[in-house]
Amino acid sequence: MDSLPVYDNHIHMSPHGRNVDALLEYKAAGGTGLTLVTLPYPEVRICEGRDFAESYEITFDLADKARAATGLEINVAVGPYPVLLIGLAEQYGLEAAEQMLLQGMEDAGRAVEEGKAVAIGEIGRPHFECTREIWDASNRILQRGMEIAKENDVPVIIHCESTEDTDRSLAEIARKAGLDPGLVIKHSSPPYVTEEETHGVMPSMPASKSNIKEALAKGTDRFMLETDYIDDPEKPSAIMAVTTVPNKVKWMLASGNADEDRIWRICKDYPDRMYHR
Repeated sequence: MDSLPVYDNHIHMSPHGRNVDALLEYKAAGGTGLTLVTLPYPEVRICEGRDFAESYEITFDLADKARAATGLEINVAVGPYPVLLIGLAEQYGLEAAEQMLLQGMEDAGRAVEEGKAVAIGEIGRPHFECTREIWDASNRILQRGMEIAKENDVPVIIHCESTEDTDRSLAEIARKAGLDPGLVIKHSSPPYVTEEETHGVMPSMPASKSNIKEALAKGTDRFMLETDYIDDPEKPSAIMAVTTVPNKVKWMLASGNADEDRIWRICKDYPDRMYHR
């Protein structure tokens, strides 16, 4: 186990949370790498499009501190969190709100160009029922994000609903943007892992035993694992505890659900293919 990669594909750090201490705990449990995804930080109020770039700087600073303290492989993703569109539309009108998120998307692309980030995310659309106007605007913003990802040959990490039709929809938008659906990472994915289910989209699944068992039972290991750890001191194990992926990798090996080759593919080959292009 000590020599095996252990990769959590969706972790958040917060300047008012445990941040570096949480990642030290992750490393002590066996973690070797992770995708650090930006958050809507309360320290930065989004009032105009350029505010997103200010929030991304918090993510970059946290990543630098964590790398120095832990030595972990940390791949950074930044982008305008899609649910913010709703509140911004209520405050400023939908047209202005859409332009704000589009500016946030452009600045995420600039961060990738400058080597500060290796993915755009989490972007997408609300994961709950919303108006048609919000849905359509979200898809326009998402398509622009995918176009920017195509221009920079990087993946997008998607926050959205999870239905049987979701991956097909995401693959269609990716094709319109000229982006390989294989560079579309569905955050918080159900155990939809077959080609018929994913339409080429890469699943990133919450690391529960039930998800892992169901996915592997379909005869493929084409997925990544995540916790969506949100680094909230009031909710220390939300969405999952930061040690979940290391513990599940140990369980996968001990239970016989996966051998070392499968662990290498899930925790090394797929993340490398996505982020080290």
